[in-house]
Amino acid sequence: MDILDGLKVVDCTQILAGPFCTMMLGDMGADIIKVEKPNGGDDIRRFGPPFIEGESAAFLMINRNKKSIALNMKDPKGLQILKDLIKDADVFIQNFRPGALEKMGLGYDDVIKNINPKIIYCSISGFGADGPYKNRPGFDLIAQGMSGLMSLTGTPNGDPVKIGVPICDLNAGVYAALGILASYIKRLKTNKGQFVETSLLESGLSYTIWESGIYFATKEISKQSGTAHRLSAPYQAFQTQDGYINIGAANQANWEKMCNALNRSDLISTEKFIDNASRMENLNELVEILNLEFKSKSTSDWVELLIGKGVPCGPILNIEEILNHEQIQAREMIIDIDHTKLGQIKNLNFPIKFSDTKSKTKLPPPLLGEHNDQILKDLGYSDKDIKDLRSENIITS
Repeated sequence: MDILDGLKVVDCTQILAGPFCTMMLGDMGADIIKVEKPNGGDDIRRFGPPFIEGESAAFLMINRNKKSIALNMKDPKGLQILKDLIKDADVFIQNFRPGALEKMGLGYDDVIKNINPKIIYCSISGFGADGPYKNRPGFDLIAQGMSGLMSLTGTPNGDPVKIGVPICDLNAGVYAALGILASYIKRLKTNKGQFVETSLLESGLSYTIWESGIYFATKEISKQSGTAHRLSAPYQAFQTQDGYINIGAANQANWEKMCNALNRSDLISTEKFIDNASRMENLNELVEILNLEFKSKSTSDWVELLIGKGVPCGPILNIEEILNHEQIQAREMIIDIDHTKLGQIKNLNFPIKFSDTKSKTKLPPPLLGEHNDQILKDLGYSDKDIKDLRSENIITS
């Protein structure tokens, strides 16, 4: 039995944050019904290239373990189908702008009053359900900039840099899943659902733990620091003979192990580097010294030497290298999925391991409207009803 076996989720989200959330729930066994626009579906279906026989590689990565219905919610019949789905669900998740669903009678108050009083209703938006920016459109890039993340990323005195992955979107998806599951536990105890919401802006800001802490304590505004840590040294990337190595000598014990491994035990007793505060104060000088040392060997030679001495370190890998890495293979982080149209495709696996249950891929990423008939029949619609809905363009596939 899957962890979330029996949990029914109606998913009216698109692009990334919401679909990432519901894929995680689906990986743990929840039954996900993905409600898509009839004309083109989820916008991310058109993100690319690359496309594989017309299917977006981006869509394929975040939509497994879902059933798709392509539904015209603007038509009264389509809206009623959505309400019927919500009536039978445990969770309803959407990422419309605040206020948009209220106009359709699908706001939280409408749903708990008229459709499903025990629903867990989750909303993901750019800026949240209230505040002066609640009606603004929001995307990951906007959130990265406004949350402070882009002012902290990149080389010192350089231009603002976007983090290489859509971290505000992804983190909002994780927070939404966490909120849904916490609410589900509460509902099991109280028989009451609740409204759960998060935003891209808050998900980004929540990651500025060091920088916000520094500001609260000192009013100092943190700036770009390259690969260096704000509070500990040496904890950053250094140049080697053939590339770079990340060194995590974040405490005194690891600092001393590293110095001994480099045959630079003299640095341990040097007053400028005697403790972490001193190393942070004299970081530029320390980095110059260590760069000279690390340039004497290749990255692989340094990793072998330092790991042998108990010093936390590692290479900087590109995507091809990490996807083919022996540790990733051992952890079964790459999975093969049999797709309805494409045959076998690859995905990244669910990154949480459970001792008693194993996450499964029950369904491949769906084609648009692939499960129209099945979903409608489960609601009690006849073959004739479904044929009529299709002829009226209420559903498409």
